[in-house]
Amino acid sequence: MHNKYQISTDKNLLNIAKIHHYLSNDSYWAKGRSLEQVISSIDNSLCFGVYNNNEQVAFARVVTDTVSFAYLLDVFVFEDFQNKGVSKLLLPAILNHPDLQSVNWLLRTYDAQGLYKKYGFETIDNPASYMKKLSQGNN
Repeated sequence: MHNKYQISTDKNLLNIAKIHHYLSNDSYWAKGRSLEQVISSIDNSLCFGVYNNNEQVAFARVVTDTVSFAYLLDVFVFEDFQNKGVSKLLLPAILNHPDLQSVNWLLRTYDAQGLYKKYGFETIDNPASYMKKLSQGNN
């Protein structure tokens, strides 16, 4: 890992306001997500922050039972730090986390398949076997 960046799962270090602003305003997948929803999602996830000189530059979270399943979501690098290799530091830190060594992974992306393929993710073999039930409320 570059000495320039630190990665932590300490939720006390997360810049909740900055994460909320990005998700609610800049992301394509969580537009309009309320601050309360962001806080709840963080409270109920294993979260990863990337920091440069104590400034948060990236975020990701994993919903998991730590045994058989992990869903990777809300992965992003703030604009000023994009295209600087931050995601290439963050993804191995997530995938190598000691609590996630026996899980099967799932994620959803519209635009980063190439990145995730480099870390062993593949398209779903039989997508018709997966089902979903959408929320009747907000995201």
